[in-house]
Amino acid sequence: MAKAWSLRSRPSGMPTADNFDLLDRPSLPLGEGEIRVANSWLSVDPYMRGRMNDVKSYAEPFQIGEPMQGGAVGTVVESRTADFGVGDQVLHMLGWRDEAVMAAAAAQKLPKIGVPIQTFLHNLGLTGGTAYFGLLHSASAKAGDIVFVSAAAGAVGSAVVQIAKAKGMTVIGSAGGTDKCAWVRELGADACIDYKAGPVLPQLRDAAPKGIDVYFDNVGGEHLDAAYATARLHARFAICGMIDVYNHGEPMIFKHFVRTIPARIRSTGFLFTDFLPQMGKFTAEAGALIAAGKLKARETIFDGVESAPEAFLGLFSGANTGKMLVRL
Repeated sequence: MAKAWSLRSRPSGMPTADNFDLLDRPSLPLGEGEIRVANSWLSVDPYMRGRMNDVKSYAEPFQIGEPMQGGAVGTVVESRTADFGVGDQVLHMLGWRDEAVMAAAAAQKLPKIGVPIQTFLHNLGLTGGTAYFGLLHSASAKAGDIVFVSAAAGAVGSAVVQIAKAKGMTVIGSAGGTDKCAWVRELGADACIDYKAGPVLPQLRDAAPKGIDVYFDNVGGEHLDAAYATARLHARFAICGMIDVYNHGEPMIFKHFVRTIPARIRSTGFLFTDFLPQMGKFTAEAGALIAAGKLKARETIFDGVESAPEAFLGLFSGANTGKMLVRL
C-alpha cells in the first residue's frame, strides 16, 4: 500500500498538522505508456503554501482529499514504455508520496553526471534554476553590480549568492542568526545582514553605503522596503517570493516605494517555468560551477514520508539552512 499526503482542510493563516492527512493508496496496475517510481527524495517549497488556498493563481490549488504534488526524484521500478527502463532515475512533480505512477511524458530521465540524485531538487533543479534565471535574466545582473539577496541562507538565496560571486558581483546577503550569516559569508558573500539582530534598513545602509544595483527578493516586507530605500539609479529587482506574507492577509506597507520613479527602479516578477526552454544552458553552466566547487549546497533533511508536513512547516520558522528535503 502506497502512502500520500493530502489536504484535510484549507489553512487559514499558518498551516498546522491538522490541515494534512496521510492517505493509504492502492498500488494500481500500470497502463500502457506509464511508469511506477519509488520516490527517494521529496522537495517542500514555500510556493506550495499558495496552492493550499482555493484561489486562481499560476498553479492549480491542491484539492481536498487528493494527493498533493511537488518535486521528487526516484527510481523506476516498473515500466510499460520503451522510454524508461527499470532502474532509471527520474525527476517528476508527483511528490508528497512514497510511490508515484505517471505517464512517461511526466518524468525526466536524470543524466549520470556523478552528483547525488537530490541535487536535481536544488542546485541542478528548480531552486538553482530560479536563482540563475531570476538573477541573470529578470534582474539583468552583471559584473560589477552590488546585489542584495534576502533569505540568503535558503535554497534559492544561497544559489544566488554563489552565482553572483562567480559572475563578478558584490553580494550582500540577509539571513536570520549568526550561524546562518556565517555560512552565507563562507559562500562568498561580501557581507551578511542578520535580520534577527535588528531592523534591516540601517544594516543594509552600513553594508552598502553606495546603494544597491540589484535586489533578489525571497521575502517581501521589510527587506523589500529596505531595497527600495537603498536602490541606485536604474536598479533592477527580481521578485521571486514573499514568504513574510504567505500566511497572513495583511497588506505590506512600503515607506520607500516612492523612490521607484526618481531611481527608475525596474521590478520584475518571474516564475521558474518562464525559462524552461533555456534549461539546457542553465544545466550546463550550473554543472560546471558545481564541478569547480563554486556552487555548493547545504541540505536540511527530514526522514520518512510521515515527516513531510513538519518539514514544510519548518520553512516558515527558519528551520532550514539551504534546501529543505524529505528523504524516503
